[in-house]
Amino acid sequence: MAKAPILTPQAEDFPRWYQDLINKAELADNGPVRGTMVIRPYGYGLWERMQQEMDARIKDAGASNAYFPLFIPQSYLTREAEHVEGFAPELAVVTHGGGKELEEPVVVRPTSETIINEYFSKWVQSYRDLPLLINQWANVVRWEMRPRVFLRTSEFLWQEGHTAHATYEDARDYAARIHRDVYYDFMVNVLGIDVVLGRKTAKERFAGAINTLTLEGMMRDGKALQMGTSHELGQNFAKAFNTSYLSKEGQQEMVWQTSWGVSTRMVGGLIMSHGDDSGLRVPPRLASVQAVVLAIKGDDAVIAKVREIGDQLKAAGIRVQVDDRTDTPFGRRAVDWELKGVPVRIEVGPRDLENGTAMLARRIPGGKAPVRLDELVALLPKVLEEDQQQLLTESRERRESLTSDVTSIGEAAEAAVAGGWARIPWADLGPEGEAKLAEQAVSVRCLVAEDGSVPDADDAPGTIAIVARSY
Repeated sequence: MAKAPILTPQAEDFPRWYQDLINKAELADNGPVRGTMVIRPYGYGLWERMQQEMDARIKDAGASNAYFPLFIPQSYLTREAEHVEGFAPELAVVTHGGGKELEEPVVVRPTSETIINEYFSKWVQSYRDLPLLINQWANVVRWEMRPRVFLRTSEFLWQEGHTAHATYEDARDYAARIHRDVYYDFMVNVLGIDVVLGRKTAKERFAGAINTLTLEGMMRDGKALQMGTSHELGQNFAKAFNTSYLSKEGQQEMVWQTSWGVSTRMVGGLIMSHGDDSGLRVPPRLASVQAVVLAIKGDDAVIAKVREIGDQLKAAGIRVQVDDRTDTPFGRRAVDWELKGVPVRIEVGPRDLENGTAMLARRIPGGKAPVRLDELVALLPKVLEEDQQQLLTESRERRESLTSDVTSIGEAAEAAVAGGWARIPWADLGPEGEAKLAEQAVSVRCLVAEDGSVPDADDAPGTIAIVARSY
């Protein structure tokens, strides 16, 4: 009788595979309140690495970290009509505190444009105060009707950037800089996901924005996942909160603004982009554990050697963990590390010591081979870099092979329903075609120019719509 697989095969039931992997790789668990999640240590380690890489890029772009309150007066949201309308179905509202009814209900932060503008209006007085570039790492609450761990939860973790500028051009260029130099660079070069840079249609824009830039990734089942967004807010919030400054010419002017964010949804994207039927595959540049050194048996010499190898790799700058828990069977430990997607396993037993070798198992391409112990430190950086590039190549080739160029709404819907993306001229689709696609649970993920760049406007000549089903 065949042994039952550890995970439901992707081809059999992709959503079940996803949930199986989250549970068995010990990434997260469901919280006690519907739609919430508990992120377990290994899953949180992935998020911490994402934070570190993102935070460095955000600071290189000139923004500084700050923190704003979780509770926002309800009246703040009503000042920008489109914003409150867009978020109304998702709001969690507190009406009682300290055993008493509150004089004014407070909203649990769904995003922070309104409360940050309240303070921007105090902090910005002169053109000398601009640009004002702020980022915060925080949790937010958006009441989710169809929750799925990491992808859609009522509470999630994220960073949200908020900036104020003297001119439209400066704000526009900064939103594009975050989109390209922070988000795209991180997702391609660290996550190994070949995301597409694009512009959201008017229907899909962030509530209160004049333009939304997006990054769309294709998952292994052909669906799209919005990985992050950067918004041009124009002067909508500035007018609502009177965020103005005295210009060099002595005129009172309204600021121009941006906001931008990525969240723990990226962990879900990581899982669905790179995971296979054996578990997660973590890109080496991201991995909190790039290599694990396993003792096969509880031999004193073996234990001493795996610890020595661990120290050598750590000194060489590799993020390493030593697994000398020989009271747990070796096979079970090897499977657990495979499920967690650690890029490299170095397995050492008594026979290996006699031969001066270790068994090197590579999670991303698969397979294992003996390697000399004195070659490990020099070999591993090369192996890790090869495997990083392989994941990016696989991501790009998948997207290209599952993307069809079409000329009709019917063909676009057919390609999306079949499990892929479609490219169709926006002039042939338009808002009416976008509405027809929505009836089949298909959406325009983004607009791109023919050369792959981001168009300046929805109706720019040659604009292409990328159409897909999505998470």
